[in-house]
Amino acid sequence: MNGDLFGEGGARAGGGAGRLPQIGMVQALSCGAGLYLCARKELRTGRNGGEFLAIVLQDVTGEIAAKIFNEVDTLRQEFEAGEFVKVQARGSGYNQGLELLVDKIRRVHAERDRLDGFREEDCIRAAPRPGDEMWAELQRRVASVDDAHIRALLDRMLAAHGDKLKIWPAAQTVHHAYRSGLLEHVLKLIETTTALADAYGARRGLLIAGVILHDIGKLQELNYDAVTQYSVEGNLVGHIALGVMMLREATAAQPDFPVALRTELEHLILSHHGTREHGSPVEPMTVEAVLLSVCDDLDAKLHQIHRHLTNDDSDAPFTPYHSRLKRVFYKRT
Repeated sequence: MNGDLFGEGGARAGGGAGRLPQIGMVQALSCGAGLYLCARKELRTGRNGGEFLAIVLQDVTGEIAAKIFNEVDTLRQEFEAGEFVKVQARGSGYNQGLELLVDKIRRVHAERDRLDGFREEDCIRAAPRPGDEMWAELQRRVASVDDAHIRALLDRMLAAHGDKLKIWPAAQTVHHAYRSGLLEHVLKLIETTTALADAYGARRGLLIAGVILHDIGKLQELNYDAVTQYSVEGNLVGHIALGVMMLREATAAQPDFPVALRTELEHLILSHHGTREHGSPVEPMTVEAVLLSVCDDLDAKLHQIHRHLTNDDSDAPFTPYHSRLKRVFYKRT
């Protein structure tokens, strides 16, 4: 597809076309051109038997579903999931929400589209705190651990996996599903679990280790490069089992690491989903495991609630129904 289809024959990309707002501000009447990241792309068949493209577009303010009904065979060749794209689209109400109907789309040409304001960092969702700031806090937390075996283990894990842990999302879609989301989630859990450890006489160092290790397998479960996808190992094995294998590999490099302590750490990883129905092969059976599981579930739920409230800009006193949490939420005035 050539640039002239977007009115780009002039010096500036976009020409005189209207501009779509950031995704968080898209409305049903929004119309124009926009620059986003294509997070997902899927060819589907409609009720009438015709094919269409269902995609998800993303920028720093959020993500939105979009559909392409026209020129599907041509436009599907113009971009792939994981690429930055330029779209010509219009807002549309759908199932009590919003989507974009896309008329034109192509992958971004960096040199040309920078003239129209394209910046990669505007399209990649990230944690609100700077990654370096969060990483420095995590290192301070590890340094505060009294048990020398645990502290050495955590130093080893951070040295081996720090490059990923600094930037990895915590999930593909559910919670903290953006750059450095896993690190943000870990720090919040350290804050909450250590506060409760003081209240209930739990071992702080063991909890700090459990928090850092409970989702460490997601570094192998998920592939991340602007967009998040499940790896082969992630689909076949899962982050809980992968995390236990990573822990065993690390403790094998510390010959004097106590076997009983390793077993307790494995239990923290294996039980953190709380129940077998939610994916844990065992249920929490230590004070630290119960605290970790409860706080993990709490942080994931509250993150979803805050995002749901933030994304609702209507004047209604309650949000739309949240399908995962199975309720609406009252919006404080």
